[in-house]
Amino acid sequence: MALGDAEVTRRRGEVFQREGEMASGFHLHIKGWVTSSIVMRSGHRLIQKVHLPGDMLGTPSMVLPEAADTLTAVTEAVTAFVPYERVGTLFETAPRLAAMFTVAAQMERLALIDMLAATGNTSAREQLARLLLDFHARLSPIGAVVEDSFNLPLTQEILGDLLGLTAVHVNRTIRGLETEGLIARQGHRIRLLNPAALQRLAALPVRRPKFEPDWLPAAR
Repeated sequence: MALGDAEVTRRRGEVFQREGEMASGFHLHIKGWVTSSIVMRSGHRLIQKVHLPGDMLGTPSMVLPEAADTLTAVTEAVTAFVPYERVGTLFETAPRLAAMFTVAAQMERLALIDMLAATGNTSAREQLARLLLDFHARLSPIGAVVEDSFNLPLTQEILGDLLGLTAVHVNRTIRGLETEGLIARQGHRIRLLNPAALQRLAALPVRRPKFEPDWLPAAR
């Protein structure tokens, strides 16, 4: 039995989960870029994470009766819905797969820990350097990085909502990194000219988690 339902193509800008609505499952992310966001009482949007293929979308809602966040397709994206009940059966029928699901959830938690550590405690330059290195590390395994360059289909407004900065500040910071010879831009494509220098600038090291650690149970 497949874990996810039939694949669904999401158009650019489509909201396919809204914060506060009833939730009965999560989504496997197959293609494209998706944001997870919440709205503060002030009305300000906070983007918690930019999701890439291979991520699981909406899993925080598993412990709530309603959706914890809003999921929006930044580009055309493809997802597959997974009902919670189907996940529950994995712990009986496929313990290794269930354990890998647990690992994936901890990887999400690790990403949020790093984001919280960086936001508000580091400069805009340090935050942007960390974010670009993070995208580079996450896009490399899926073949989306060529000669240290990758497509970045995010507006400066989205980057600002993700980093807690204004769009003007994001633009100024990107230009600064270009002037320093750390990155180059051509349209939506970003090239890391000096990844080592960006790593020295970033406040946190790039994480390289193991998706299948040695302690996982053997497949049945």
